[in-house]
Amino acid sequence: MSGLNRPGLCSTWCRELEEPIAGTAVVATGWLVVEQPGPWGAKAPTQSHFDPVLGARIDNDAKKADVRFGLIRTPGRHADLPAEDLPAGSRQVFAACTVPGRTILLGGRIGAPEELLAIDLEALARGDAAAITAAVPSLAPVEGPIVLVCTNGKRDECCAILGRPIAQALAAAAPGRVWESNHLGGHRFAPTATILPEGSSHGQLTVESALEMYAAATRGETVIESLRGRGCWSKRGQTAEIAVRRAIGEARLDVLTVVDADPESVAVRHQDGRAWTVAVSTEPADPPRPESCGKEPFNMSILRAGRVELVAEKDL
Repeated sequence: MSGLNRPGLCSTWCRELEEPIAGTAVVATGWLVVEQPGPWGAKAPTQSHFDPVLGARIDNDAKKADVRFGLIRTPGRHADLPAEDLPAGSRQVFAACTVPGRTILLGGRIGAPEELLAIDLEALARGDAAAITAAVPSLAPVEGPIVLVCTNGKRDECCAILGRPIAQALAAAAPGRVWESNHLGGHRFAPTATILPEGSSHGQLTVESALEMYAAATRGETVIESLRGRGCWSKRGQTAEIAVRRAIGEARLDVLTVVDADPESVAVRHQDGRAWTVAVSTEPADPPRPESCGKEPFNMSILRAGRVELVAEKDL
């Protein structure tokens, strides 16, 4: 295939090889993101103007609680201010639980990053809004979705080149709802974005499909074509849920639940009582390809959905 024998953007390889995007979203039941303007390194929580010791502590605690911690900034150019020069109370924070039935999105501004240490991350993963607002009173429920677009060029070149135009176009259409984000996983699917509070990730976006993605989220729906997965499910669960959506044309967000998985198949239930088993296999990617820009191609594995079979709910 043309272009595959020479270096290039990892996202170009991914598109040319038609690599499946289903089942590639970050797995997390909660998200905690905090505003940090200025440059980010490859590992933004510890390589930016954000206190690296504090960033490492929160990041480690978040992983233990199945929460994704990250940095955000407003799209476009902004002042490169050291942390101590930021105006008091200016940092925007969002906290979300992505589990259907327990979905929450809280937002507000904090005076100092250390206030984040008061948040019970396990409570966040459970969707306990009262516990979070009691710990940080400046956080309050946010109506409607927000969009995080990866623009972390130090982590991967594709995200900066392809992500920034998407972030700027979305920000123009939905002011205050769109944020540049550090690594969202799967940069070879750039441009990538994650929507909160639903926690669904999308890839290979265009301006048109990104605008469609945001519009669908405001209706409580998703765009199946660009969907990489909903992070509250395992990667195999994401693959199966998307396969069911494609099979029945279901775009509504919270009507499907991944209920069971075994080594060969994953069970998915619809709120109307229908249920399916989906065969999900792991297979080698052929030919080898780079995981990110500048890296050598290697023999990675990919997930692929097979047969989608309607079954009786009692058989799950």
